[in-house]
Amino acid sequence: MTDDPDRGPAVAPDSAPAEKPAPKPRKPRATPSVKKPAASGARLGPASSKQVVSRKRMVPAAPPPASSASPARPALRLALIVAALIVAVDQLSKYVVVHALKLKDIQEITVWEPWLNLRMAWNQGVNFGLFSSDVEVMRWVLVAVALAVCVWVAVWLWRTRPGRLAQLSAGLLVGGALGNVIDRVAYGAVADFLNMSLPGWRNPYSFNVADIAIFAGAIGLVFLPAREAADGGGAGPGDKTRDGRGKTR
Repeated sequence: MTDDPDRGPAVAPDSAPAEKPAPKPRKPRATPSVKKPAASGARLGPASSKQVVSRKRMVPAAPPPASSASPARPALRLALIVAALIVAVDQLSKYVVVHALKLKDIQEITVWEPWLNLRMAWNQGVNFGLFSSDVEVMRWVLVAVALAVCVWVAVWLWRTRPGRLAQLSAGLLVGGALGNVIDRVAYGAVADFLNMSLPGWRNPYSFNVADIAIFAGAIGLVFLPAREAADGGGAGPGDKTRDGRGKTR
């Protein structure tokens, strides 16, 4: 093939095209590292709800904390405080009236006629002179009966834990009984000096502070416990506790 001077040098038809540049190599991706468990028995994922429930069931329930003081002790303590106050007031009033004012010699002092007077009387029986006797053995029988009643009331308070009004009534009853027991042991009879009458009617009986406490305490123990039990007062044996669980006998 000849070259044409007007067209330039001739190009051979069999000549290959120019080669393309080679692509750049890609960088290898970093593989994510797998965290190893801290311990051989550690879990990689959150535990299922069934497994959590089963674990809670397997854990034994912790025993309830023991109370620092038994609930029966405050009931007995309140009754003892009231009983001690009644005994103190009863014995102090008897000492002032019978000995300091010498009522045992004067026999009668007018205070507010006829509503209130001081009239000396020695009672060898129970209230209002019932079962009075000159026999010495009757004196100690009445002392034993009064002490037995006090012990019975104390045991009842310890076992049933009644409400405050019943505790107050029990303290009044026990304090009055002990006040008269002191008189029987010291004098052989109960010193009565309070007399209340009405216009046109003369009351033949006298009484003291211990008799008032015995009467009020007996009335309270008869009427108050049933009302307090209906209001959800102290729990007795076999009743439900405060958390709703029944006690076993």
